[in-house]
Amino acid sequence: MPLIEEKTEARVRTITLNRPEKRNALNGPLVEALHDALRADADDPEHRVVVLTGAGSAFSSGADLEALRAMRTAGPMQNRADSKRLAALFDAIYTHPKPVIAKINGHAIAGGCGLASVCDFAVAVESAKLGFTEVRIGFVPAIVAVYVCRKLGEAALRDLMLRGRLIDAAEAAELGLIHRAVPASELGDAVQSIAAGISRDTSASAVALTKQLLADVPGMGYREALDHAVQLNAFARGTDDCQAGIQAFLNKTEMPWTKAFDADEGGEN
Repeated sequence: MPLIEEKTEARVRTITLNRPEKRNALNGPLVEALHDALRADADDPEHRVVVLTGAGSAFSSGADLEALRAMRTAGPMQNRADSKRLAALFDAIYTHPKPVIAKINGHAIAGGCGLASVCDFAVAVESAKLGFTEVRIGFVPAIVAVYVCRKLGEAALRDLMLRGRLIDAAEAAELGLIHRAVPASELGDAVQSIAAGISRDTSASAVALTKQLLADVPGMGYREALDHAVQLNAFARGTDDCQAGIQAFLNKTEMPWTKAFDADEGGEN
């Protein structure tokens, strides 16, 4: 059985973690398979959005028991290599040129919560529990903290990571860890609404450049960030999408990406 399953529909590539018998727990092979899929998807013109979800009843329960057992006996170099694989996966999601949506179909715990947290958008079923439980087994949520500290205030971050408590999807949305909590019957439509809005109403190159900007600026000083923004602003003006978008705006016509989306949708009906 493949570790992940992929399908493309209406400009959306859905990648499904496919270890339902293990509650989609993360291990080395699954991390590598997911990273490989994201790399392959980055330049694929057939889709505009990536959706991550889980098979079965869970999104991802974190590291599996075999991975935890291996961690106890692994040497420093093995542990470092394993940590770097997970960091590379999170970086691939965070810096992916296309928006990535976490479709949280069930519990997202520890590394699974980290996986959801680094996505651009996250929508969860109301019954899902989320949390960074690492400290409860003597571990540290080190890699994901790099990303979550950009998303949450310090008080909320300390409350979640130092206590290792699980929260429901509604509280996760209230804190800003995810975007929405919805009934299970509405999860597909909620994710599709976000994906279709991006695909129809935005420029692919502008979204990719904006994702790059949002990833880079928080780590810069004020002057460095302003200079970076000036350079990116100037570069964006010369892109094909910006030129075409301005022309459409001046002519009071539909944006080319909107035309293309509507034409595709019309052709499918």
